[in-house]
Amino acid sequence: MKTAILTTLGSLRAAAFAPAKTGKASTALNAAFDSEIGAASAELGCWDPLGFVTNGDQSRFDRLRSVELKHGRVAMLATWGYATTWSGARFPGCEDQVAGHQAVFSGPEFLVPVLLTAGFLETTWKQKEGSFPGDFSATSFPDGFGPYARNEQDMIDLRTRELNNGRAAQMGILGMMVHEQL
Repeated sequence: MKTAILTTLGSLRAAAFAPAKTGKASTALNAAFDSEIGAASAELGCWDPLGFVTNGDQSRFDRLRSVELKHGRVAMLATWGYATTWSGARFPGCEDQVAGHQAVFSGPEFLVPVLLTAGFLETTWKQKEGSFPGDFSATSFPDGFGPYARNEQDMIDLRTRELNNGRAAQMGILGMMVHEQL
């Protein structure tokens, strides 16, 4: 009996690392956006489990991608700020401010500057017309990848890194907040 159980467990473990079958895309995959930056891999393509862009609407995809980039950028700043406040660092005048997730509930004196800053950035930074999602270079404020993108391949590489780092930061800040609450 023990041998049968071990054989079954061994075959299940081996099946977990077997390559996925390729062929027709399932409902979670969308072939219309397989070549977009941020596709999980060449084999997986555009992963869309809830079917937000199954009809192949490019404008909807671009809108969702720009929202994903914005949330990723905010999450990268949030993880940095979360870790910084937990280390004890504070701005002058905010030494008595609580750290972590509890700061959100500490009162309106904390939320007002955050909301004003977010509103200012939302109204001043605009998407560059005809450019890729997340390109806010239509404003006079210098932004973008600057001297790091020497050619098109560098630009694609940097955009992919930003997207993946934003995705990781979104999961990271969620994990930090859950860990604090537990």
